[in-house]
Amino acid sequence: MLWIAVGILLRMILIVFPRPGDDDTGVYLELGRYLLHRGIYGLAEGNNLVPSLIRLPGYPLILAVFEQLFAGFLPKTWLNLVFAVQAVADLAAGLLLAAFARRHLSDRTAEVVLALAMLCPFTAAFTGIAMTECLSVFAVSLGVYAAGQALSAAQTGWLDLWAVALAGTAAALSMLLRPDGVLLFAALAAGLLWTTTRNFAARQGIGRGLRAGAACVALFSIVALAPLAPWAWRNWTRFHVFEPLAPRYVNDPGKRNNLGFYRWMRTWSVEYVSTGNVFWNVGEEEIDLDDLPARAFDSPQQREQTSLMLDEYNRTHSISAELDDRFAALAAERIRSHPLRYYLVVPLMRVADMALRPRTWSFDLDIFWWRWSEHPGQTMAAVLLGLINLGYVGLAVWGFLRRRVPWPWMLGGYLVMRCLLLATIENSEPRYTLECFPILIVAAGAALAPAKDWQSNGLARTNPDHAHHASGMTF
Repeated sequence: MLWIAVGILLRMILIVFPRPGDDDTGVYLELGRYLLHRGIYGLAEGNNLVPSLIRLPGYPLILAVFEQLFAGFLPKTWLNLVFAVQAVADLAAGLLLAAFARRHLSDRTAEVVLALAMLCPFTAAFTGIAMTECLSVFAVSLGVYAAGQALSAAQTGWLDLWAVALAGTAAALSMLLRPDGVLLFAALAAGLLWTTTRNFAARQGIGRGLRAGAACVALFSIVALAPLAPWAWRNWTRFHVFEPLAPRYVNDPGKRNNLGFYRWMRTWSVEYVSTGNVFWNVGEEEIDLDDLPARAFDSPQQREQTSLMLDEYNRTHSISAELDDRFAALAAERIRSHPLRYYLVVPLMRVADMALRPRTWSFDLDIFWWRWSEHPGQTMAAVLLGLINLGYVGLAVWGFLRRRVPWPWMLGGYLVMRCLLLATIENSEPRYTLECFPILIVAAGAALAPAKDWQSNGLARTNPDHAHHASGMTF
């Protein structure tokens, strides 16, 4: 109870003190508001309300419903009720992870996991920010817990239908919040299929193993994908595109994306600073050549060419099709000259930056956190946050290397898929790695627990007799 009380206090503090805002919050609220009040999921363009598919409907609907219910008598503070729900979700996520650790590792490991979850400042910070991250972390935690229940039952020759359905619900929630939620769906589906098929086949033969695996994944997939069906149908009938999630770039069908410019950015963009100074400025503000790192230029001639193109952009704050083609040509030239840098070195650096950089934005610290002379207090806070973050990541890696993590190929597979996805984007943001923390917390807790309290095969807390008291079926 002590750790839960500390977790509640931490989240209350982070909600009470002002949190940074984000343009995405306004977009979510506008989409949800128009859907509730006008029946159109879209955004205003001048005097017109234009249908859109740039954001999934889960979080917009949550914000709009809370506004509808509470803004009338709490006009300035109704958002605090959203934050309270997010705090409860984050606390529940920690309890789910602790329950997972207790069942599959040990009681003492569960206590360590609970402490790491309750004290984690990075997940706690997003309880007071109106964005999808907090609920996405809850969805991943719920998916880990439910999949653990289902896999544990499968190891005893029992198919726990309720656990499988709960895992599907977690995947559905994850995908309704963010398009990268499909990674949770993929990781859990692979884990359920492989473990169920293998264990049933070992006990009852390959035929029954295949049937059990197919039934398990079928149920999981139906529960996970059914809530997306109306969204996919709406996008097909409205835009004539198959889009069951949301597009990578925030433009609706028929509108041009600056693909050449984005590809050019991927040849050099690594730091979060570049996201703030370049990526977010497109269409809004000027881009200063001096804000680009030295690796953005391979020669003085290339620097001059880049300068001319940025000057053209700065005159209008827009990227024309012709200018975008020139950025694409420059990107192609840089990739031909240094393919290893483009396909391996820069992506690895980008993921490392997102995983290890002090998470200054969510604590409203200066993005240039290392400038001690300008703000020594903020620099010290950022260094501390960076060390805490490094501790979570380092301990988690140690837990995986020591083979202390249950079902490491499924949980680790989710982390690998997420890193591969993040390696392909041009706008480095540390918040994109937040959904990794449920698994990092479990792995870190396993690394910290005494060696005698764990087993690496995921069976440490499985009771064969328990399976026959669960709601499920045999094959």
